[in-house]
Amino acid sequence: MAKTRKAKPRVAILMGSTSDMDQMSRASKKLKEFGIDHEVVVTSAHRSPAETAEYASSAKRRGIEIFIVGAGRAAHLAGAVSAHTTLPVLGVPLESGALKGMDALLATVQMPAGVPVGTLAIGGSGAENAAILAAQILALGDKKIAGKLDRFKKAMAKKVPGVVEQVAAD
Repeated sequence: MAKTRKAKPRVAILMGSTSDMDQMSRASKKLKEFGIDHEVVVTSAHRSPAETAEYASSAKRRGIEIFIVGAGRAAHLAGAVSAHTTLPVLGVPLESGALKGMDALLATVQMPAGVPVGTLAIGGSGAENAAILAAQILALGDKKIAGKLDRFKKAMAKKVPGVVEQVAAD
């Protein structure tokens, strides 16, 4: 009987709460479209800091190459992860609370020198763009992903002329 090789995740999607899944699921969906193995983990920089630090610091040994990290309010999960790894961390400020994600945006983008977090847009669009950016980073050394990205961009471009023609016809 042949053994089935279990895929090793290359990207880790982290979020501070299961309630963040509605926005962060767009990252997982997009990675699946590109055929990129990933794992989704709920961990908290504030409620489970030791577990978060251990997860981030051990990720490289387990084959993780990029983190996509979402957090709402002024939570600092992306920064906590970046403090414990040399892997790229893509931060997604999540829309939540009274400030609708502006606090999360500022907490994610205002990292001190030496603790970088690449910051994307607030919410689901940011999560999807984080997955595309992760694919672009991986594509630097993976021709299969590079080809999928190329087809993705071409398909996106094909949608634009129809919209322009429709607008011009009105």
